[in-house]
Amino acid sequence: MKPRRVFIVAAEPSGDELAGELVAALRRVEPTLELAGVGGAKLASHGVISEVSIEGLSVLGLTEGLSALRTVRRRALETSEAARRFTPDAVVFIDSWGFTLRAAKAIRALLPNAVLIKMVGPQVFASRPGRAKTVAQVYDALFCIHDFEVPYYDGTGLPITVIGNPAIARSKPGNATQFRQRHGLKDKRVVLLLPGSRAGEIKRVAPALEGAAALLSAADPSVEVVVVLAPSVEEQIRARAATWTFKHHLVGEAEKCDAFAAGDVALACSGTVTTEVALQGTPMVLGYRLGAISAFILLKFLLKSRYICLLNIALNRMAIPEFLQDELTPQNIAQAASILLYDPKSAQVQRDQQALALEKMGGSHAPAPQRAAEALVALLNKQNKDDPQSNNRP
Repeated sequence: MKPRRVFIVAAEPSGDELAGELVAALRRVEPTLELAGVGGAKLASHGVISEVSIEGLSVLGLTEGLSALRTVRRRALETSEAARRFTPDAVVFIDSWGFTLRAAKAIRALLPNAVLIKMVGPQVFASRPGRAKTVAQVYDALFCIHDFEVPYYDGTGLPITVIGNPAIARSKPGNATQFRQRHGLKDKRVVLLLPGSRAGEIKRVAPALEGAAALLSAADPSVEVVVVLAPSVEEQIRARAATWTFKHHLVGEAEKCDAFAAGDVALACSGTVTTEVALQGTPMVLGYRLGAISAFILLKFLLKSRYICLLNIALNRMAIPEFLQDELTPQNIAQAASILLYDPKSAQVQRDQQALALEKMGGSHAPAPQRAAEALVALLNKQNKDDPQSNNRP
């Protein structure tokens, strides 16, 4: 019997990171698997070199997605051709709804017998619940990250495995004391400025967060700002930081856990980083802004959840302040952050709520990549049992 083959598709930084972790977990669970795929630097660091560039696929918003449609379609076709050449038994599509959906349909046409798995489903609990039916029509299985997603797929017949939130296992306890010593912050109030990992987020969210940091710094000389540089937007952040007048420290991702642990409060763009900050026990204030047309369509017609932060969604209440669109102003962010910065009781209440949300999101289970790898190998074993000829590729 020839070794079984798995092809992995990831188009954005967060998906690329998870793809690399999945590869490592698959090699532990089933070392004989042959692996290939489409992704970025994280996937490549695990020995899976992409034949297709993912540049230009990390887009934000509906109108922005339309402008990148030509690139998305071309890359999806290129991805399907790469998969055809590899002839996998299973294909895993990680996050990135629009691109992976097009790639999955193209691969299905070329490789009708391959098992297609969606890993990290669309946020049907927040908007467009009808996507659950699309997932069931296109894919053979879903690896989702939260229990509260499962009911949206009732009646579809789609096999679902809840793997937990990937950010939970990534986080290691940060050393706040050492970080403060390294950067001369021993007696300072540390404000984390976390403006996102996409170019669109830096453009639309960063100005309000920067303005809030400036207000907090101007009101209190003991405040110093720490920014953890996401590699995908590092150049943009460094260029913006050159104009800042408040005291700040730019640090790399190697110091992320320590920095998050050292923060007294975080000013964050809503996204994966909120889970990472919560894991370090740091309270936060969130902001998000889309382009005007995208926001109108989403907020008026598509958004079903009352919240955008997964922690708030898990709790079904506003434990962490969120400011969207026109409410995302430096004044609003700074005012909410000041409460957490100077009222220990309020800060502790939010820490407790964040810890409860993390537990609801799978904090006590095995790491998400490990659970996904085990589920994937189980699917491959079932495929071989149901169809012993499925592994006999030419």
